Amino acid sequence: MTLWQAIVLGLIQGLTEFLPVSSTAHLRIIPAWFGWGDPGAAFTAVIQLGTLAAVLIYFARDIVVITRDTLTGKSKLGWMICAGTVPVVVVGLACKKYIEHHWRSLYVIAAAMIGLALVLALAEWFERRRQKLREMNELGWLDAIVVGCFQAVALIPGSSRSGCTIAGGLFLGMKRDTAAQFSFLLSLPAVFAAGMLELKELHHAKSVDWPNIIVATVVSFVVGYASIAFLLGYLRRHTTWLFILYRLALGALLLAALAAGKLSPM
Repeated sequence: MTLWQAIVLGLIQGLTEFLPVSSTAHLRIIPAWFGWGDPGAAFTAVIQLGTLAAVLIYFARDIVVITRDTLTGKSKLGWMICAGTVPVVVVGLACKKYIEHHWRSLYVIAAAMIGLALVLALAEWFERRRQKLREMNELGWLDAIVVGCFQAVALIPGSSRSGCTIAGGLFLGMKRDTAAQFSFLLSLPAVFAAGMLELKELHHAKSVDWPNIIVATVVSFVVGYASIAFLLGYLRRHTTWLFILYRLALGALLLAALAAGKLSPM
């Protein structure tokens, strides 16, 4: 991997981690298109630590308040986030081999891109028919568990963690920006755990391109911070239909490229 490729991959990670378009899909598709090779699930998980840092800093005040209120018994949101993390931990450990190898096929990614687009479209249909939408202080244990299960589905490359959790929030009657904010907070334990696990495995690997991994992680942090601000502002005024149409188009183009032999599935 060259320095230029590391910068591009960090930019892609930062741009797509929080938008419901799947960072994993783009980190597979773009290198495959340019003939760079698959950067690997471990690389993807580690540079997510950059976007994790962006969430921590962007929501630092909220995280401090949630932690304080949870420890003092004023709020259950912190415990709810922990409970919502359980499904992704269980599924992630049980399906680790498939996530890192078999499911990284571009056919799987194309199907997931199109599949979640249809799920998001259905969620938008339900959202438009609700008379009252809920905010963060109205969420309960069931919301955390259900959205946590949606987050577990996002382990399939191409489905998008933010896309899955936002869709889950919309199905449960949350406001779009509330669903996005809860999605970001719910990502903290899961992304941290996945990044640390892969970081540990990379530490024991014989050949690791640490300089480029660090560069990609720093770039993903800077771009990811801006992406959070953009998405929250966007969802206060707009639906997710822009992302739905993008996912459908990219999934269809990917299938066409695979059928024409322009790309190798693995």
